[in-house]
Order: sequence, then C-alpha cells, then structure tokens
Amino acid sequence: MQIYSMEKFKKSWEIQHNWQLLFPIIGILGLLYSCYKLAKLLPFSENWITLFIYTVILFSILLKITLWLFKKLENRWEVTYRWEIIRIFIVFAVTGSSSLFIGRPIIAFLGITKENLNPLLYWVLFIIIGLIFYQILLISFGWLFGQFHFFWEFEKKMLKRFGLKRFLD
Repeated sequence: MQIYSMEKFKKSWEIQHNWQLLFPIIGILGLLYSCYKLAKLLPFSENWITLFIYTVILFSILLKITLWLFKKLENRWEVTYRWEIIRIFIVFAVTGSSSLFIGRPIIAFLGITKENLNPLLYWVLFIIIGLIFYQILLISFGWLFGQFHFFWEFEKKMLKRFGLKRFLD
C-alpha cells in the first residue's frame, strides 16, 4: 500500500504555497460536517456508532462525487490552478446558505407568512427574494475569496439566461 504524501497532494492540486492548503482543508471539513448533518436524518442515528458509520459512508460517497465533478468542471471553468475549483465550490456553498439566511428575515419583515398567503405563492416569492440576494452575494463572496473575475463572468451568463441582457449593457 502506497501512502499518499503531502508533496504528492500539493502537486496534484497545483498548490505552490502552504496557505493554499486552507481551501482543501475547509472543503473537507465542510463536506464532513454536511455528511454528519445528513447522517443525523437517517434511521437509528441516535446511536453514536451508527451515526459515525453513516457519516463515513456518506463522506466516501460524496467525496467521490465531488472529485468526479472537479474533473468534469476543470476543463469547463477557466481557472489557473486546480485548487481554485475548491475555492469556487466553497463560494457557491457559502452563497447558497447565506441567501437563505438573508431571505427568511426579509420575507418575515415584509409580513409574508405561509399562514397569510397561499403556500405556493409564498414559496415563489421566497425563491425570487432568495435568488435576488443570491446574485448579490455570489459576486460579494467571489470577491472575498479572490475569484471576482470568475463569478462576474458566471453572473453575466446567468443574467443572459434569465433574459436580463439589457442590464449588462
């Protein structure tokens, strides 16, 4: 059995500086936390041994899917180094979660609840409000994580698909 060395890891992810290891570490910890939260939803997860086994199994499956996605997107996305793909995934994850946390209080501030509005209309408005803030947060977090150019180009493509090309001119 061959041990996967740190140098081999750094070479495969094109990491030149130790600070760049921060992104794979955050990615692995985020994936592990997500698997733990998902495992808690499964039956018999009250037992810590079962919870641990579920978490490890989910982590293995989702890690394989994530690495497969990296290979697919590596050629499609224009990034200088492979580790930047992890940074982009982190921005998408943080943005998605943040848009929900911002959307809920705003919809509550507007006085819109499931009780005083048709549930279907409530969810449509919730998604629209979340989508608006998602666009703003995507550019903001992209800038914070040093990927502004990538996310600005991504945003322009998304707005064109929504038929909002006139806002780009």
